[in-house]
Amino acid sequence: MAGDASLLRRVNTQVTLNALRREGVATLTRLGRITGLSRQTVETVLDELAGRGWVREIPPDEGAMGRPARRFGFRADAGHVLGVDIGANKILAALADLNGEVVHWRRVHVSADAPAPERLESARQAALACADAAGVARTRVWASCVGTSGVVDRSGRVALSAVLPGWTGVDLAGLAGGWFGCKGLAGNDANLAVLAEHWRGSARHAADVVYVLVGHRVGAGMLIGGRLHGGRSGAAGEIGSLRRLGWEAATAELAAHGEAAAVFKAAADGEPAAVRAVERFAGDLAVGAAALVLAVDPDLLVVGGGHSRAGEVLLAPFRRRLAELCLAVPEVVTSTFGDESVALGGVRLALDHVEREILGL
Repeated sequence: MAGDASLLRRVNTQVTLNALRREGVATLTRLGRITGLSRQTVETVLDELAGRGWVREIPPDEGAMGRPARRFGFRADAGHVLGVDIGANKILAALADLNGEVVHWRRVHVSADAPAPERLESARQAALACADAAGVARTRVWASCVGTSGVVDRSGRVALSAVLPGWTGVDLAGLAGGWFGCKGLAGNDANLAVLAEHWRGSARHAADVVYVLVGHRVGAGMLIGGRLHGGRSGAAGEIGSLRRLGWEAATAELAAHGEAAAVFKAAADGEPAAVRAVERFAGDLAVGAAALVLAVDPDLLVVGGGHSRAGEVLLAPFRRRLAELCLAVPEVVTSTFGDESVALGGVRLALDHVEREILGL
């Protein structure tokens, strides 16, 4: 019987907290109507949550007549989560509250040939500076998630990386957790990016999604049935490792023409050599993307990463080549978040942990 009562209290707490997070601010009567719980039960739950610091009572409006209804709000600032993108040339950290709203960004440059200890120290400093600049106590960061290139296994360790020097074998999840003494998580950059797009970006309303990350490197991530598909070892989507597809060579060839942004701008202006370079790059990109499309038959294909800022200059030739290779071409769109997708996906994964393991949702 005691176990049944404990379970009932947990369920009541879950449904009340979920309802309050959706509503933002609500009265006891409103929460009782939404949850189906009695006013007394809701009041007891809210007082308990207020004691934990997760809920606050909203003072009545000045000048309100009669006995005002008690109003409560979820304290999104009770804790925070951090998402960090560790790339070849940049480190981008995003600190968010418990509603997933980013309260501070921190971006720093890092050399592409920086050794692993230097890159990790830059990431640590960026993460801590992000919290400090936002005025958030480090103990209030409840989970930290890092995204990076390469194969990241389920424990958060880099199983294989061909892009960053000395990166294979690095325990990113353990290191990320050590920055704040909290839960540390890590994932492949393209996988985190597709999570971000499904959460609040271009793929919000799609269940089966292929995401192609195009920047310093080319990678891919997939959602199947609305769930991230990482595969047995975390290597799902890593078709760029198949050299015959030409993704690595295509990236190198584009870089050989100069800064990618300048090449895309010149192509937009109609400069013949730049147009040809972009069309070759888009064509090679489409070959690998077509393999994923033919395997998954997705609702949507999202092109993200830094090069996605080129927009239709890249997407138009990419779509044309994709149509030649696929039986059924999905809708192709650019990322909502560009090169911020990976850090935001880290926020989402960290928030998943907090909601499940701390808030009990």
